[in-house]
Amino acid sequence: MSKHTEKNNQDQNFLMKINDIYYELTSSEKRVADVIISNASKVQHLTATQLAKECNVANATITRFCQKLQCRNYMELRVSIGRSASSHEVSEGPITGEVTASDTIAEMCAKLYNIEVDAITQTHEMVKPELIKKAAEYLGSAQNVLCMGQGGSMIMAEEAAHLFSTTYPNFFAITDDHLQITRTAVSHSNDVILYFSYSGATRELMDLLPVAHSRKIKVILVTRFPNSPAALQADLVLQCGANESALQLGSAEAKIAQICLLEIIHTEMCRHDMETIGERKQAILDALACKHV
Repeated sequence: MSKHTEKNNQDQNFLMKINDIYYELTSSEKRVADVIISNASKVQHLTATQLAKECNVANATITRFCQKLQCRNYMELRVSIGRSASSHEVSEGPITGEVTASDTIAEMCAKLYNIEVDAITQTHEMVKPELIKKAAEYLGSAQNVLCMGQGGSMIMAEEAAHLFSTTYPNFFAITDDHLQITRTAVSHSNDVILYFSYSGATRELMDLLPVAHSRKIKVILVTRFPNSPAALQADLVLQCGANESALQLGSAEAKIAQICLLEIIHTEMCRHDMETIGERKQAILDALACKHV
């Protein structure tokens, strides 16, 4: 790969890089990050002073932010934001894809399609084969896999349990946060927790991690932020794509990114024992035959 191509790839992934270090930023630097991620196309045209005013921070905060992103100066930051903005920008409003009231249905569909495809693209770019292999090994050797999350992420945990239950009999969704703690407290070191948390910073997850560690239970965390508080304590972190603003709780693209990651892990596990997987799927098909009219 040429230096020019490598530089272009770095620029295109710049907004993802901001997400990667998000939890290493100060509260004022996070405000800068939030403004850039939600409105990159506008920010690329602002001066440092204008950006500071937009974020309600001091000019010195912008300088420190540049340094955190390893940019030599603000101009380099603007260039990187501009090159990345077209493919990885997220609307700051309550709906995704920069949809407006004046759009036709066709235009709205096109915008939603593009941002959902982008979620899969980002997830693909974030996949680290060695981590997928390790996750498959953890899950494949576990006595029980407890799938957990909170809110919209719990829906993904239930989806994970459902997907894996078609090929493996030991995946279970634990929906209540009290039951998550109590089940963890009586589980064993050969069990694994598969936890979904977009932010990686929910109180329930932070309360559960010490209990899991005390039982020597491995925790696999699926999150957007690899340096979040929970990610720093998890045994394995799998990063998924899809930027989501504070108003876009439980967005479809975040779920699509997580489903994409689930499919990758599930396929990695299944492809090494196709004969057994085929037998299990056939057994399920036979058992469900009477359910169809």
